[in-house]
Amino acid sequence: MPEEIKRVLVVDDEDDLTWSISKHLEKDKNRYDLICVNSGKKALEVLSQLPIALVISDIRMPEISGLDLLVKIKDYYPSTKVIIMTAYGSSEVHEEANARGCLKYIEKPFEINDLRQLILEAIEEKKGFKGTITDFHLSDLIQMNCLGRMTSALYITRENSNGVLYFQEGNIVHAECDGLEGEEAIFEMLLWEGGSFSTKRGKTANKETIIKGWQSILLEAMQRVDESKPDHSFKISENQEIIMARTMQVLNKLLSVKGVFLVSVFDPEGFPIASRISDNSPQKYSMNEVTPVVSNLIKQIDTAGEELRVKHAKDIMIEYDNALLRITGVQGKKEFLVIMADKNIHQGVLHLESKKQLRQLSKIL
Repeated sequence: MPEEIKRVLVVDDEDDLTWSISKHLEKDKNRYDLICVNSGKKALEVLSQLPIALVISDIRMPEISGLDLLVKIKDYYPSTKVIIMTAYGSSEVHEEANARGCLKYIEKPFEINDLRQLILEAIEEKKGFKGTITDFHLSDLIQMNCLGRMTSALYITRENSNGVLYFQEGNIVHAECDGLEGEEAIFEMLLWEGGSFSTKRGKTANKETIIKGWQSILLEAMQRVDESKPDHSFKISENQEIIMARTMQVLNKLLSVKGVFLVSVFDPEGFPIASRISDNSPQKYSMNEVTPVVSNLIKQIDTAGEELRVKHAKDIMIEYDNALLRITGVQGKKEFLVIMADKNIHQGVLHLESKKQLRQLSKIL
């Protein structure tokens, strides 16, 4: 067999299933070599004799379960990727599989084409992205991973220093840098003025040291960065405080309109500059929940505008069964004003007040 043809091992105690998978995936024999076995014990025998690029295993099998097999593979064959098949889809099973290093999982019954796509994606050579911090701010890279709800590792290198940030479905869960861990490691890396980075998708952390939302971490980090520059810190801090205070005044006025329960100003990168949520909000929202949704929506609307050749959207109004969402660009600026309100709000009043406060934001920002 040519060296570039990789081996994929399917493990399931149901003979009918392995036979069916083998038959349907035969058309891919020029892309990978498929091996099917019916027990975890047999799978370990194959692994001990042949290099396997990917293992697809059922989760519940006699003698050796799929999770136990996953642990052994990660211990003895760390370069082998694993996809778990399960008919017992629950958050606990998924979390356990992820914690043990599972690449992905697929729930039974599944479409064979879905499994085929997972296989092809898994055996592809993925070298990740590389770049330099002079091209991006590290905070931009963090936002890209968080807003994209990525599970990945972001490796940062500068001279003799190295760091890594781990993301789990868009949340920062762990960071390491020159002996530091958690938030302190992130703060240290954000002080670096340059370096290089690479990413590895699907890479998970072996521990969790960060529980704060990424927006809170970045805000604190940016404040620390400013404080680390003694020649400019006072002027920058003073100016930012004035802008923030005036922006919050605008948001407070909008929040006082009857029926409004969330207001926020987003920067062009999809990061909330300032936000207010009413205590009377029908849903107990947090900006950690709202930020990725709004950011992705703005990007989708902009993409649609580009494809239709009508440029950027200035005002987006969406009416839901029990709420109204409005996203409006600040005139002459790149920021957006985001408002969520009750569906029965007087829209004329909201429009007039929004227009008035948008003029104020244009002067402030």
